[in-house]
This record gives sequence, structure tokens and C-alpha cells, in this order.
Amino acid sequence: MVVTRVAKIRDGKVEILNEHIKIYKIANFQNTQKTFQVTSFFSTIGLYYKRHGWLAEVAEARACVSRKYSAHTSNISQPLEIINPVVFEQICNETLESLCEYFEEIVEKSSDLKGADITFSDGVLTVALGPTYGTYVINRQSPNKQIWLSSPVSGPKRYDLILKDGGYWVYKHDGVTLHKLLQEEISKIVGTVDFGNCSHGVI
Repeated sequence: MVVTRVAKIRDGKVEILNEHIKIYKIANFQNTQKTFQVTSFFSTIGLYYKRHGWLAEVAEARACVSRKYSAHTSNISQPLEIINPVVFEQICNETLESLCEYFEEIVEKSSDLKGADITFSDGVLTVALGPTYGTYVINRQSPNKQIWLSSPVSGPKRYDLILKDGGYWVYKHDGVTLHKLLQEEISKIVGTVDFGNCSHGVI
């Protein structure tokens, strides 16, 4: 929407000559060039009126363009935060070791998981729950600074490290944490579990 007020200064007073409201349909601000073109259009209006001794108010139009462009750019993915490799390795190892210990505890207490096998070696945690429930593989991916999960229920996912709150792992496509997904899936096998007690476990 463009709101344009044309005024002229007469005898020291501002006299409104015309007020014009027009609605423009501005489709998809795909790049800054288009935004610049529209903004330049408004600037040209102001310059034209100024040359004729008038005052043109196009602030609302500029604000409208600004809101349109901000809404578009807010949907653009922001770059991942830079994570120190040493910090990544520490949090990743603590996460996998804690998950290994908790899975061993779950298997030991569950009568439905007799014969299940838990192994953790060289950054790869393998949780084989037998032919009925399948195998989970959770492994470190140092080059990407991620933890990768292969689930027999939900398939493969890649989890990014979020450093706040001591560090935790999130699948950015749906915002679900690694530990929350494991809690939802494993609880359907053995009942009540609490992966939130694991290191870097956020539910």
C-alpha cells in the first residue's frame, strides 16, 4: 500500500493539496535488486514533489516494503555457528558414552531385550535390539561436526550441535532433539525411559 500526501507551503502553513492511497501488489521479493528498484521508485516520487515545492509523504510505503523484505529474508537459513573442534569432540564423546551406558542399563532391566547387544567403538555406538526391534547406529561425524543416527523406526537423521545450555543435539528439519526422538521410540519398546538424564540430553 502506498499512501502519498501532496502538500504545499502557503503563508507559512502546510496546505494539503491531495491525498492519494493506492494498493500495489508487489510479488515475491526474491533479491535485493528488486527491493532497491521499489525503494528507488518511492525515492523518485519524493524527489519529484520536492522539485515542485511540495512535500510528499511516502514513509508508510517504505515501511511496507521494509516489512515485506524482512519477512522474506527471515526465512533464509542462517549459517551454522562456528564450533571449536576440541569442544565438539568432547561433547560428542560424552554424549555417546552416556548413551551407551544408558542403553546397557535399559537392556539389562528389560525382559523383552534378552540377547540385545550394545557396542561402542571409535565413535560408533551400535544398539542391536534383535530381529523384532532392529538396530540403532549412532555415530560421530567430525568433518560435519554432527552426530548421525540410523533408526529402524524413523530412518537416518543428522544432528547438529547447539552450544547453549551445555550443548545438545538437534535435527534442524523438525527441531526435535536426539534424546527426545530416542525417548519416544525406545519407550514404545520397554515402557518408561528418561534419556533426559543422559549427558547433553535435552527432551
